[in-house]
Amino acid sequence: MLINFKALLPILLLSAGLCKAQKALTPGNIPFDTKLIKNGKYEMACYIMDGERQVQNSTFVYDVNLDKETFSIFTVLTATGTNDQWIDTSIADKATFKPIYRSSYSKNREMQLHYGKEVTGYHYDKKSRKKKVIKEPVNEAFLDSYLYPYVIGLLPLTSGYSASLPVYDYKPENTSNVKSTRIEEVKNNIYVSSLTGTHKVWQMSIYEPATDEKYEYYIDQETRRIWKVEVFAQGQHVLMVDQEIDFNPFKNTFDKAATLKMIKSGSGVISGQAFARDNQNEGALGGIAIVNINKKQYAQQGASIVLIPYTDFFKEWIKLNEASRKKGRSIPLPKDAADCIKVTPVFDDKGHFEFVNLMPGEYLIFAEFGYTHTSIKSEVTGYTDTYVNGLYQGTSEQRTSNAYNSNAAASIKKVVRIDKEGEKVEVKLKKTL
Repeated sequence: MLINFKALLPILLLSAGLCKAQKALTPGNIPFDTKLIKNGKYEMACYIMDGERQVQNSTFVYDVNLDKETFSIFTVLTATGTNDQWIDTSIADKATFKPIYRSSYSKNREMQLHYGKEVTGYHYDKKSRKKKVIKEPVNEAFLDSYLYPYVIGLLPLTSGYSASLPVYDYKPENTSNVKSTRIEEVKNNIYVSSLTGTHKVWQMSIYEPATDEKYEYYIDQETRRIWKVEVFAQGQHVLMVDQEIDFNPFKNTFDKAATLKMIKSGSGVISGQAFARDNQNEGALGGIAIVNINKKQYAQQGASIVLIPYTDFFKEWIKLNEASRKKGRSIPLPKDAADCIKVTPVFDDKGHFEFVNLMPGEYLIFAEFGYTHTSIKSEVTGYTDTYVNGLYQGTSEQRTSNAYNSNAAASIKKVVRIDKEGEKVEVKLKKTL
């Protein structure tokens, strides 16, 4: 399903404008395939491109709903680092996608449009406090400008496809609100997701001659979901990327209430000490623990120790990640699951930590910390010849051992079980390197 990037343009300082193109597709004669529409909630992150650097500008959440009579889009755009929001709604007829209703609310304006034999409604500029009543005749068929980006993926796309779509895009300064957008080119490409891998896509190029704005859509060839949009306008390059919030590879369901209870409602305690034993010497001393050189390397004070309730859901998550890492990907935790992970700091210089209020059950304890690795390297610095009564007896090596320091890290995990209420369990999170 496609996303309406048009709602982002005011925040990105991009102007919207459409112009006449060749043969137009209008409601009632467009070969839309509504079977490709999938109801649900989606999210995109929007970035301003500064060379190769991405600076996030906003987040765009949208709900798609196709019922027996209408096709509806409900969106909320939130500017990064602020509470500013744009809330928009577009409703169209299910059979033809002929527009029925459109509204837009933000801190700067309000707008409502009702489509029929006339376009009626109002536009209110909150800065100037000017309200304009809208009443315009409808002399030709068109799509609502806010809705068309959601439906272009429903067209019978193939390599070389091109078309134009008349749209209604109200602005108080317009002399005419009916304009058109041009699909100039469609070709094969791929999109690589960090979560779901490689997807074959249609790369659709859209051009708006009146403003010289160009758009590149990357639309899944199978599902027609939009994975990415690039916008080139007024010297800016804007990138929008699907965040795949609907991604769910889990077979086990997650029970947040029960999992939170495990880590908050008991009287059990897990305490312990996290450290590494560094046996990584070199040469003849390799693998030999040297006193005062590779002694216990304690997790430093303030280092984080993580506790994960070792439920079937979390076990599945760990297993999925182990498999995905081989493909260079990771499986993120749903927010509700992430809320049930407990973290405590090491509270002294000997690597000690403690978790309290735990119920009986299994827990995975994880620690990762850095330390200084000291290795001993033995080097030959010379040779000594031995003679007895003038007769050569042999040669022995002269060796010098030197200590070398380098940065190292330890990653430790251990499954710990509390068998009964109030039990106190002590553990050693030890890593021998």
